[in-house]
Amino acid sequence: MKHEKTLRKLKTARGQIDAAIKMIENERYCIDISKQILATISLLKNAHSELLKKHLETCVKDATTSKDQNEINQKLEELEEIFDYLKKT
Repeated sequence: MKHEKTLRKLKTARGQIDAAIKMIENERYCIDISKQILATISLLKNAHSELLKKHLETCVKDATTSKDQNEINQKLEELEEIFDYLKKT
């Protein structure tokens, strides 16, 4: 599976989210909850970066070697959409 690392990171993030929820339910200290959420955000950003890297190494690379200009343009447009979204966040 080409996304094993990303999947592991997402599952870890899910566990961190569950932990943050329990912390809130148990009325833990706000700063402790905040740190848990920040750790989750960092992990999600890392998973996203890993996913995009794999996309470049596989899907985009395959498109460029296929010489199919429509497919190449589609992959570039998809990446542009992601970068545009990232600029907004």
